Amino acid sequence: MNKKLHVKTGDTVVVLSGKDKGKKGKVLEVSPKEQKVIVEGLNIVTKHVKPRQMGQQGGIVKCEAPLYACKVMAVCPHCGKPTRLGHKIEADGTKTRVCKHADCGKAY
Repeated sequence: MNKKLHVKTGDTVVVLSGKDKGKKGKVLEVSPKEQKVIVEGLNIVTKHVKPRQMGQQGGIVKCEAPLYACKVMAVCPHCGKPTRLGHKIEADGTKTRVCKHADCGKAY
């Protein structure tokens, strides 16, 4: 089954729900199979890391955890507002993503 997400790696997104609601960040990684994204600096969790080799130090590490893609919304780079994404087919046949705000409507 072909699974697609509305956000891509490198997009700026805003979190819609959860402990980081309203915060913005850049998408670092996308997992279409799990329908999850990892956002830079958001959804920070603490992991207890065990030393794997002799001399290596273990401890508590803070890192970004994945969150469901349905909990994030893309931010338009032109108007700076969170927006739904539309698609427009150009004259040369390429498909571009478009901001759905009435006052913006620019492609990105």
